[in-house]
Amino acid sequence: MKRADIRAFLEAISGGNADPRTELDFATPYQLLVAVVLSAQATDVSVNRVTKTLFADAPGPIEMVALGAAGIAQRIKSIGLWQAKAKNVATLSQLLLERHGGEVPGDREALEALPGVGRKTANVVLNEAFGQPTMAVDTHIFRLGNRTGLAPGETPRAVEDALLKRIPKDMLKPAHLWLILHGRYVCKARTPECWHCAGAAYCTYEAKTVAR
Repeated sequence: MKRADIRAFLEAISGGNADPRTELDFATPYQLLVAVVLSAQATDVSVNRVTKTLFADAPGPIEMVALGAAGIAQRIKSIGLWQAKAKNVATLSQLLLERHGGEVPGDREALEALPGVGRKTANVVLNEAFGQPTMAVDTHIFRLGNRTGLAPGETPRAVEDALLKRIPKDMLKPAHLWLILHGRYVCKARTPECWHCAGAAYCTYEAKTVAR
Protein backbone atom coordinates (compact mmCIF):
# COMPACT_ATOMS: atom_id res chain seq x y z
CA MET A 1 0.00 0.00 0.00
CA LYS A 2 1.31 3.44 -0.90
CA ARG A 3 2.12 5.59 2.10
CA ALA A 4 -0.04 8.34 0.57
CA ASP A 5 -3.06 6.01 0.71
CA ILE A 6 -2.73 4.93 4.34
CA ARG A 7 -4.68 7.81 5.88
CA ALA A 8 -7.53 7.37 3.42
CA PHE A 9 -7.59 3.61 3.99
CA LEU A 10 -7.78 4.01 7.76
CA GLU A 11 -10.43 6.71 7.54
CA ALA A 12 -12.47 4.43 5.30
CA ILE A 13 -12.35 1.37 7.57
CA SER A 14 -12.95 3.47 10.69
CA GLY A 15 -16.57 3.92 9.69
CA GLY A 16 -16.54 7.36 11.27
CA ASN A 17 -15.72 5.92 14.70
CA ALA A 18 -13.07 8.34 15.92
CA ASP A 19 -12.77 6.77 19.37
CA PRO A 20 -13.15 2.99 19.07
CA ARG A 21 -13.33 0.81 22.18
CA THR A 22 -12.25 -2.73 22.85
CA GLU A 23 -15.03 -5.31 22.95
CA LEU A 24 -13.74 -6.59 26.28
CA ASP A 25 -15.85 -5.46 29.25
CA PHE A 26 -13.97 -3.64 32.02
CA ALA A 27 -14.40 -0.76 34.44
CA THR A 28 -10.80 -0.09 35.53
CA PRO A 29 -7.27 -0.49 34.14
CA TYR A 30 -6.85 -3.49 36.46
CA GLN A 31 -9.92 -5.21 35.04
CA LEU A 32 -8.71 -4.47 31.51
CA LEU A 33 -5.36 -6.06 32.30
CA VAL A 34 -7.01 -9.19 33.70
CA ALA A 35 -9.43 -9.42 30.78
CA VAL A 36 -6.63 -9.17 28.22
CA VAL A 37 -4.61 -11.85 30.03
CA LEU A 38 -7.68 -14.10 29.97
CA SER A 39 -8.31 -13.39 26.27
CA ALA A 40 -5.27 -15.33 25.02
CA GLN A 41 -6.64 -18.05 22.72
CA ALA A 42 -10.18 -17.12 23.71
CA THR A 43 -12.85 -14.88 22.20
CA ASP A 44 -13.86 -11.57 23.74
CA VAL A 45 -17.39 -12.93 24.09
CA SER A 46 -16.23 -15.91 26.14
CA VAL A 47 -14.01 -13.71 28.31
CA ASN A 48 -16.82 -11.24 28.97
CA ARG A 49 -19.00 -14.15 30.05
CA VAL A 50 -16.58 -15.22 32.79
CA THR A 51 -15.43 -11.77 33.89
CA LYS A 52 -19.00 -10.74 34.60
CA THR A 53 -18.93 -13.07 37.59
CA LEU A 54 -15.21 -12.77 38.30
CA PHE A 55 -15.23 -8.96 38.52
CA ALA A 56 -18.41 -8.95 40.59
CA ASP A 57 -16.63 -11.12 43.17
CA ALA A 58 -13.17 -9.60 42.76
CA PRO A 59 -13.22 -6.10 41.25
CA GLY A 60 -9.63 -5.31 42.30
CA PRO A 61 -6.33 -6.99 43.12
CA ILE A 62 -7.01 -7.28 46.86
CA GLU A 63 -10.19 -9.27 46.27
CA MET A 64 -8.53 -11.30 43.50
CA VAL A 65 -5.68 -12.33 45.79
CA ALA A 66 -8.26 -13.32 48.39
CA LEU A 67 -9.93 -15.60 45.83
CA GLY A 68 -6.61 -17.24 45.04
CA ALA A 69 -5.81 -19.32 41.98
CA ALA A 70 -8.37 -21.97 42.94
CA GLY A 71 -11.18 -19.46 43.34
CA ILE A 72 -10.31 -17.73 40.09
CA ALA A 73 -10.13 -21.07 38.29
CA GLN A 74 -13.64 -21.97 39.39
CA ARG A 75 -14.95 -18.82 37.73
CA ILE A 76 -13.10 -19.07 34.40
CA LYS A 77 -13.31 -22.78 33.59
CA SER A 78 -15.19 -22.23 30.35
CA ILE A 79 -12.24 -20.52 28.60
CA GLY A 80 -9.09 -22.11 27.24
CA LEU A 81 -5.97 -22.48 29.37
CA TRP A 82 -8.01 -21.59 32.46
CA GLN A 83 -5.68 -23.27 34.95
CA ALA A 84 -2.56 -21.39 33.84
CA LYS A 85 -4.51 -18.16 33.50
CA ALA A 86 -5.91 -18.49 37.02
CA LYS A 87 -2.39 -18.82 38.42
CA ASN A 88 -1.16 -15.87 36.39
CA VAL A 89 -4.03 -13.61 37.46
CA ALA A 90 -3.55 -14.50 41.12
CA THR A 91 0.21 -13.88 40.96
CA LEU A 92 0.06 -10.67 38.93
CA SER A 93 -2.54 -9.32 41.36
CA GLN A 94 -0.22 -10.04 44.27
CA LEU A 95 2.70 -8.40 42.46
CA LEU A 96 0.64 -5.30 41.69
CA LEU A 97 -0.03 -4.93 45.41
CA GLU A 98 3.61 -5.52 46.34
CA ARG A 99 5.28 -3.45 43.63
CA HIS A 100 2.77 -0.83 42.51
CA GLY A 101 0.39 -0.18 45.38
CA GLY A 102 -2.34 -2.12 43.63
CA GLU A 103 -2.25 0.13 40.56
CA VAL A 104 -1.56 -0.96 36.99
CA PRO A 105 1.74 0.59 35.85
CA GLY A 106 1.73 2.69 32.73
CA ASP A 107 5.06 1.57 31.34
CA ARG A 108 5.93 -1.43 29.24
CA GLU A 109 8.80 -2.82 31.28
CA ALA A 110 6.78 -3.00 34.48
CA LEU A 111 3.82 -4.55 32.70
CA GLU A 112 5.88 -7.20 30.94
CA ALA A 113 7.42 -8.16 34.29
CA LEU A 114 4.01 -9.49 35.35
CA PRO A 115 3.12 -13.15 34.69
CA GLY A 116 0.96 -13.72 31.66
CA VAL A 117 1.78 -10.29 30.24
CA GLY A 118 3.74 -10.24 27.00
CA ARG A 119 4.33 -7.45 24.53
CA LYS A 120 0.91 -7.75 22.89
CA THR A 121 -0.96 -7.61 26.21
CA ALA A 122 1.14 -4.69 27.39
CA ASN A 123 0.41 -2.82 24.16
CA VAL A 124 -3.34 -3.30 24.58
CA VAL A 125 -3.26 -1.97 28.14
CA LEU A 126 -1.00 0.96 27.27
CA ASN A 127 -3.25 1.89 24.35
CA GLU A 128 -6.65 1.39 25.92
CA ALA A 129 -6.02 2.37 29.54
CA PHE A 130 -3.31 4.99 29.15
CA GLY A 131 -3.98 6.40 25.70
CA GLN A 132 -0.54 5.58 24.34
CA PRO A 133 -0.07 5.15 20.56
CA THR A 134 0.89 1.48 20.72
CA MET A 135 0.06 -1.29 18.27
CA ALA A 136 -0.79 -4.72 19.67
CA VAL A 137 -0.35 -7.11 16.76
CA ASP A 138 -2.80 -9.96 17.14
CA THR A 139 -3.72 -12.43 14.39
CA HIS A 140 -6.10 -9.92 12.79
CA ILE A 141 -3.59 -7.07 12.59
CA PHE A 142 -0.81 -9.41 11.44
CA ARG A 143 -3.08 -10.65 8.65
CA LEU A 144 -4.18 -7.17 7.60
CA GLY A 145 -0.67 -5.77 7.68
CA ASN A 146 0.41 -8.38 5.16
CA ARG A 147 -2.74 -8.90 3.11
CA THR A 148 -3.52 -5.24 2.46
CA GLY A 149 0.09 -4.18 2.02
CA LEU A 150 -0.29 -1.72 4.88
CA ALA A 151 2.68 -3.10 6.82
CA PRO A 152 4.12 -6.37 5.50
CA GLY A 153 6.31 -8.37 7.86
CA GLU A 154 7.29 -11.94 8.62
CA THR A 155 6.78 -11.63 12.38
CA PRO A 156 4.32 -9.77 14.62
CA ARG A 157 7.13 -7.49 15.81
CA ALA A 158 8.09 -6.66 12.21
CA VAL A 159 4.48 -5.76 11.43
CA GLU A 160 4.24 -3.71 14.63
CA ASP A 161 7.38 -1.75 13.79
CA ALA A 162 6.19 -1.13 10.24
CA LEU A 163 2.78 0.08 11.42
CA LEU A 164 4.35 2.49 13.89
CA LYS A 165 6.48 3.94 11.10
CA ARG A 166 3.84 4.11 8.37
CA ILE A 167 0.62 5.11 10.13
CA PRO A 168 0.20 8.88 10.64
CA LYS A 169 1.04 9.74 14.24
CA ASP A 170 -2.35 11.28 14.96
CA MET A 171 -4.08 8.03 13.94
CA LEU A 172 -1.92 5.52 15.80
CA LYS A 173 -4.06 5.13 18.91
CA PRO A 174 -7.44 4.54 17.23
CA ALA A 175 -5.87 2.63 14.31
CA HIS A 176 -5.10 -0.25 16.66
CA LEU A 177 -8.80 -1.00 17.18
CA TRP A 178 -9.88 0.01 13.68
CA LEU A 179 -7.63 -2.73 12.32
CA ILE A 180 -8.69 -5.33 14.88
CA LEU A 181 -12.39 -4.75 14.26
CA HIS A 182 -11.91 -4.66 10.49
CA GLY A 183 -10.05 -7.97 10.61
CA ARG A 184 -12.66 -9.51 12.89
CA TYR A 185 -15.73 -8.55 10.87
CA VAL A 186 -14.69 -7.75 7.29
CA CYS A 187 -11.17 -8.80 6.31
CA LYS A 188 -11.65 -12.29 7.72
CA ALA A 189 -9.01 -14.99 7.64
CA ARG A 190 -10.58 -17.54 5.32
CA THR A 191 -12.86 -15.41 3.20
CA PRO A 192 -12.24 -11.68 3.31
CA GLU A 193 -15.46 -9.85 2.49
CA CYS A 194 -13.90 -7.50 -0.01
CA TRP A 195 -17.25 -6.73 -1.66
CA HIS A 196 -18.26 -4.49 1.23
CA CYS A 197 -14.84 -3.34 2.42
CA ALA A 198 -14.78 0.45 2.61
CA GLY A 199 -11.02 0.45 2.12
CA ALA A 200 -10.86 -1.91 -0.87
CA ALA A 201 -9.79 0.82 -3.28
CA TYR A 202 -6.54 1.31 -1.37
CA CYS A 203 -5.80 -2.35 -0.56
CA THR A 204 -3.14 -4.18 -2.58
CA TYR A 205 -4.64 -7.65 -2.04
CA GLU A 206 -4.76 -9.08 -5.54
CA ALA A 207 -7.17 -11.95 -5.00
CA LYS A 208 -10.08 -9.76 -3.95
CA THR A 209 -13.11 -11.90 -3.32
CA VAL A 210 -16.68 -11.33 -4.42
CA ALA A 211 -19.98 -12.07 -2.74
CA ARG A 212 -21.22 -15.62 -3.17
